Amino acid sequence: MCALIESHRAEICALAERHGLRDVRILGSMARRDADEASDVALLVTLPAGRTGLALGALLMDVQDLLDRRVQVVAERSLHPALREQVLEEAKIL
Repeated sequence: MCALIESHRAEICALAERHGLRDVRILGSMARRDADEASDVALLVTLPAGRTGLALGALLMDVQDLLDRRVQVVAERSLHPALREQVLEEAKIL
């Protein structure tokens, strides 16, 4: 995992918890450690029953403000079946 994520790990986890999201994982270039200054941050989370997409949007906005980077937040249950296994294998637990 890249230094940017490592240095803000506790804050990102706290933000996710505040919004009721669990199992935060990093995807893409940040997880592969080949991110550069222009790379976005892709987060995969578990969206518990009773939570809505508003929680995903709130986390997205908070993490963008924290990291000053473009962020994507994806709920695990929304992964396309054809990509699910590959995405879950590549995801790194935050």
